[in-house]
Parts: sequence; structure tokens; C-alpha cells
Amino acid sequence: MNLRLHFAWCRTRSALIAACLYLLVDPAWHLHAQEMSVPSQGSAAVTPDPPSDGTESMLPHFKSSRFWLSGQANFVFQAHPDFHALYSGPHSLGPRYEKASSRLLTLYTGVRLNNSTEFLVDIEEAGGSALSQGFGLAGNADLDIVRNPSLSKAPYLGRGEFHHVFAFSDDKIENQRNMFSLFEELPRRRLELRFGKFSMPDFFDLNSVGSDTHFQFLNWTTDNNGAWDYAADTRGYTVGLTADFEDRNWGFRFGESLMPKVANGIDLVWKPWQVHAEDYEFELRHGVIPKKPGVVRLLAYTNFANMGIYRDQVVKAAEADTTPDITNHPWHITMKYGFGVNLEQNLSHHLTAFARFGWNDGRTESFAYTEVEQTFAEGVGANGEWWHRKQDRAGVAFVSNAIKKDHQNYLNAGGLGFLLGDGHLNYGRENIAETYYTLHIWRGIYVAPGLQHIGNPGYNRDRGPVIVPSFRAHVEF
Repeated sequence: MNLRLHFAWCRTRSALIAACLYLLVDPAWHLHAQEMSVPSQGSAAVTPDPPSDGTESMLPHFKSSRFWLSGQANFVFQAHPDFHALYSGPHSLGPRYEKASSRLLTLYTGVRLNNSTEFLVDIEEAGGSALSQGFGLAGNADLDIVRNPSLSKAPYLGRGEFHHVFAFSDDKIENQRNMFSLFEELPRRRLELRFGKFSMPDFFDLNSVGSDTHFQFLNWTTDNNGAWDYAADTRGYTVGLTADFEDRNWGFRFGESLMPKVANGIDLVWKPWQVHAEDYEFELRHGVIPKKPGVVRLLAYTNFANMGIYRDQVVKAAEADTTPDITNHPWHITMKYGFGVNLEQNLSHHLTAFARFGWNDGRTESFAYTEVEQTFAEGVGANGEWWHRKQDRAGVAFVSNAIKKDHQNYLNAGGLGFLLGDGHLNYGRENIAETYYTLHIWRGIYVAPGLQHIGNPGYNRDRGPVIVPSFRAHVEF
């Protein structure tokens, strides 16, 4: 990218962010409070409101309150038997039997400051371990794991964000209150701004049957677009601003956020004029099957960070007769970009299909999410009401991940990524089949057995396939 154009864009972007922040605090632009229906805060007739996704919880959530308090406890046990491996490297999935368990505890809180602004905070505690410490798979088998075992086990701030709504229409739609939005109703046409700490998949690349690791699939590349190298620290969070414009049948959202200092690092770079990420998503609420509801989402992103170039490191290592190291370069900002498509289609009242395609340029180092440069995913989710178990759900999905030639050559020469590195590579697409069944036990208690079959783990035909059974427990309160 031309350096002059890049800095011009940075100045323009900073001005836009400043304008958005001004609008956020300027009372002249506040949502028309008189037009919003305000629940009686002093009424004794406070009625419980179930969670927005139809799940039951241990404790009721109150509709007529400007406060929010809820939580989740998630536990995942996984194992894999011995599998075939001609060789292993420092970042390989271990070929001998192993087991691992993870936990993720989250407390969600929030307060509605007025009829257009709210402040949301959640505190998390993550622990346990991943199979082979999270190495060896592009499509890792457990999205709840924190890959870096050296991180503190103490509770930490997961999200802390201001959410403000600007009305562009008088008519309202009902909003199912949840931990990310406490309003009972919203303007049909509106602009929503969020500023603070959050996770980009909270708002981008969502679908109703392939995005929730606590009730649905567990694999990284089933629940998210693997080729979307979204801005995040090791725990999956960033700091930034999102703007979401919603109309009757379509929406458009934009995100500006910080990138980590090093690949999958815990520290962010607080120099947004140098290191930053942009995300864009257009959503059209229209099915691809006539007379059946569906959604089409188109995603694009750009990342600017201190990322290495695979080809440069392979050439440099060949000239020096050493092993390539993607981090062996002076500080310099490179750009990574990519695209994604996310389709969601109702097949019947109880059956919904989804599909994703993702692609990124593949020149630059995989930096924030995982080592995928092309992905295809398709699956189907079923609502247990079909078989008279309203709170149950089930699903099956298939994912095929790939990397480009420069990345292949780097791994084949013995290079290490932040997730992959067998010391050698006999390349093949990493193919994953996953299925699960979530069983409602009582109130907010759920358990879910699952199974994943992973062919060519880490894109290596000389290793695998590997079978990963899992057992998940979830408590909602």
C-alpha cells in the first residue's frame, strides 16, 4: 500500500472515530427518549424473562430492570487415542493417547444508563489445558481453551464496553434482552455504536447454529471462519469501536480495533495509527431458498501489524542454510486482508443449515486467530422440539481448511507457526467432521457428548487421522 495513502487513511479514520465518540456523548444526538417505552422501575410486578436464545437458566432474568446479572460455567473434557504419525515436531499434536479438560467461568453484568446507552462488563476465569497445549491443529478441537499455559489463572476483564443506540425511525421492534443488549425494544432503523473491550465474533460472522461453542460445535473453524484472522489477544479480546447500522431487511457493520504485538500475544499495540485492524460486514436477511427465511453475510477485513512474510523467511533461511523463523525480521508493518461468506438457511421449522467460505492473501504470517488461509464449512443444526425435547439441540458439520504455497514451504522447511510445526510437511487439506448432541438435564444444566474426526492434522498427510471424543457440561444462571 502506498505509504502516503496509508497515513491519509489513518488520519481520516482517527477523525471518524473522534466524530463517533462526540456523537456518543452529545445529548443533541441522543435517542428520542420520549418515544421509547420506559418500564416502571418501581413496579412490584417484575416478570422473569428467559434467556434470549430460548435456553433455561438456574435463576430468572428480570425484564423490567435496567440491570443485568447472569453467568455461565463451561467445562470441556477431550481425549484422543494413539494415531499414526511418521514424525513429530515442536508444535505437533502428540500422537500418543492424551486427555485434557478446560473450564471457562463468566459473570455478565450490565446497567442501562438511559433509554439509549448502557454499560456492559463481564469477568472471566479460564483454566485447564488443551490437547498438546493447543499445538498441531489449525482447526483446534476446543474453542474454550487459552493456548498459552503461562497466563495467570486469576479472574480477568473479558469485556467492558459502552453501547449507544441512535434512532432513525419511530417504529420499534422487540429486543430479547441478553448480556450484550439490555433494551426491551429497539428502533427498526438504527445505528448502534460500541466502544471498549470486546471480542470481534460477538458481532461479526454470526449464525444461529454454528457460532456458540457452549451449546453447539466446539472446533475453532466450525464456530468461526478460520480464514478470518480477526484482531485479538491470546484470550480472544481486543479494544476498539464498532458501528452497526440496521434497517428492516439488511444491516452493515464496521469495526476498528487493536492488534497484538506478536502472533497470538496477550499484549496489544496501543498505536492505532500504525497497528490496527478493520472489519466490514454486510448482512442481507433473505433466504436462498424461495419462501424460507435465511441470511447472507459478506465479510472483509484488513490487518496492519508487525507480521513476517513467509516467502522472505524461506529464502533468507535457504541462503544461510538454517531453519526459517517467521519472527526473524526487524519491526515493520505489513498488511493482511481477506474475505468471507456466511450463509444461514432455514430448511424447516426445526432444521437450519449454514455454510461458510473464507480466504485470505496468505503472504503474511498467521497472527491472531489460527493458521488457515482458505476454508469451506457446511453443517446443519436441529432444534430438539422436533423430537419433543424443546431445550435439546444437535448438529453435524464438515470443514476443510487449507494454506497457500508460501506457508506450506515454510512449514516443510521446519519453520514454526504459533500453532503448527511438525518439522516437515507432506501437505494435504485438514478435513474435519464434527457432531454433537446437547442434552438439557434440569433448568440451567446441560451436558453434550461430541465427536470430531480430523484428517491430515496440521495439513500433514504423514500424520493422522485423529479422533477426538468430547464431553461438555454447561451451567447457565
